[in-house]
Amino acid sequence: MLLLRDGRALLTERVEGASPVLDLRPPSEVSAAVSAAGRSDAGATDEGAGPVAPDALRVYLGRALDEEGSAHAGAPIEAWVLDESAAMLLEPEEARWAGLRQAAPMLSDRDAGLFTQAVAIANWHRASGFCPRCGAPTEPIESGWSRRCTNDGGQVFPRTDAAVIVLVTDADDRVLLGSNAMWQSNRFSLLAGFVEPGESLESAVVREIGEEAGLEVVDVAYVASQPWPFPASLMLGFTARAVSAEAAAAVAPDGEEILELRWFSRDELAAALPEVGFPGRTSIAGWMLEQWFGGPIESSPQGWGA
Repeated sequence: MLLLRDGRALLTERVEGASPVLDLRPPSEVSAAVSAAGRSDAGATDEGAGPVAPDALRVYLGRALDEEGSAHAGAPIEAWVLDESAAMLLEPEEARWAGLRQAAPMLSDRDAGLFTQAVAIANWHRASGFCPRCGAPTEPIESGWSRRCTNDGGQVFPRTDAAVIVLVTDADDRVLLGSNAMWQSNRFSLLAGFVEPGESLESAVVREIGEEAGLEVVDVAYVASQPWPFPASLMLGFTARAVSAEAAAAVAPDGEEILELRWFSRDELAAALPEVGFPGRTSIAGWMLEQWFGGPIESSPQGWGA
């Protein structure tokens, strides 16, 4: 079982020379901790109450892929979303519970994928406790991949929000990076935004770059995608080119989402390290930026942590 506590997963202990992996526990151990936590909580608030087996959200994630050295190859994997009491009974060491941003660079592709899937579906359940049609409570069904309204029986399914993220270049093959208002200063990344209802992905690219940078772009081309469960996005990576040198020179941040814009050549980006923070390679922004740069970008991690 993959264990989640407030968006963090349980990892194995760090051993020198080896990366941690997901600490997958047997169902019997997790069930015992959940039941014990329930009895403890009930006793603290209602003396004389009988044994309690509180609901822990359980979601079937699939069967583990074969992975060299894995003891779980082919085994069914569930995500269990635990409350604080049950989580502490299973593992009280805080350092063993890690967020996805913190853990992803250390995990294998399989473990990072499982963690991402688990966080995404757990976030959806947390936000979907009531029916959007009538407001009645909903309950999880279909192994956690749907919820049913307790009033009219209607089903609610997980949602994924599409967002475009764009590597914009000019005629000199410089890349346009922006500093978001929500970030620390001296931190830059690709421009991005959500796709609006009734809008194509390509139109979203043109609109977002126009809104955030005042720049018209052409040659919009899809590159790759990445699930981003913060809380429920699918990042769709594109490249685009400034329509002219004059337009590139006139870029201006919108002053609300984007506070600063800079064009970087490869030499200028290299010279900005490590004082300037760029996205890590576990994000699609970092991956796309390294594809343009032509190699690893060893950026300061400050501000990009868990």
